[in-house]
Parts: sequence; C-alpha cells; structure tokens
Amino acid sequence: MSDFIDAALDFPAVVFTFLLLVVVAYWLIVLTGLAELDDELPWLGLGGVPAGVTLSLLIPIAWFLSLAGGLLVSHTLLRVAVLAVALTGAWYITRLLVIPLRKLFPDGKQPSRADFVGQSCVIRTGEVTGAFGQAEVTATDGSTAIIQVRTTGSDVLGRGETALIFEYDANGEFFYVMPFERQL
Repeated sequence: MSDFIDAALDFPAVVFTFLLLVVVAYWLIVLTGLAELDDELPWLGLGGVPAGVTLSLLIPIAWFLSLAGGLLVSHTLLRVAVLAVALTGAWYITRLLVIPLRKLFPDGKQPSRADFVGQSCVIRTGEVTGAFGQAEVTATDGSTAIIQVRTTGSDVLGRGETALIFEYDANGEFFYVMPFERQL
C-alpha cells in the first residue's frame, strides 16, 4: 500500500492526485445540493456536458495514465513526457466518453413560464380582475400562448387591452398583469 501512495504522490501523478481530491469534494458538494451541474467546456471538443461531469472524467483518467506512466519510467525528462501523454490521452478518452453523454443533457435553457415575465400580453377575456382572466402572449420563438392572468388592487382590464406581465404565481399557476401602453 505504501508503494501505491508513494507512486500517487510522486511526479507526474501528484499533479492529478490533488485535482482528484478536488473532484471528490466537488461531488460531495453537488450531492448535498450546495452546487449544481451547470456550465460546459465547449473548447477542445468537450462541450454538451456540464463541466463538472467532463472534468470528473478527464482528471481521473489523466491521474491513472500519469500514475501508470510514472511507474514505467524513472528519468525526470521522461516523466515530463508522461505528463504530456497523460493529458493528451485523457483528453482523447474523455472526448470519446462525452459524445454519448451529450444525449443525456438537453441543449440550452429549457423554456419556463417565468420567461413570460416582463413581456406584454393582449387580454382575451371580457375583463381581467383579481379573480379571473386570460391573455395571449407571444414567446421569444414567435409562438403564442393563452395564459391565466390576474390583476392586483382595483385594476380591471378589458378585452383587447395590452397588459404587462410582472410576476408569476406558481401556486395559483397564473400571471399578475398591469395596464401597459407601448412607448413609440
């Protein structure tokens, strides 16, 4: 066991040993919910999968290759070459592994009802009050949707009027609107 620890703490594997500990800590943080899988690494062909997943593949592979290579060679100059080969090999293997993983992660941001907040809409029912109303809103992709809307206070909006969506009530599944006149 001490030979393994010596090899893991010897150059070139030591570079990735500490990064491997960072990966383990990262996944513990993700599992506790304090962090989320987010950004991608589109450079060098590693996009389409969150950066945490990509680096969690790249670092252990590079660590293993540098550990194995470090055990095979003893000259310092050759160990520098092992480091370069480990990085290149890890990148290539990770790139191959990322290709099928891209199918598990959808492209871009998923549409949400909150995307309508800040947009204008046209009232489609006879009137909109604090208890009832519907409006038509145009999404950024050009499609339209009929949504449930409500006013606050004493505002009452009539059919055909333009309103501004300023908040979404997730519990009631409706949007709050207010009178809105477009500026020319």
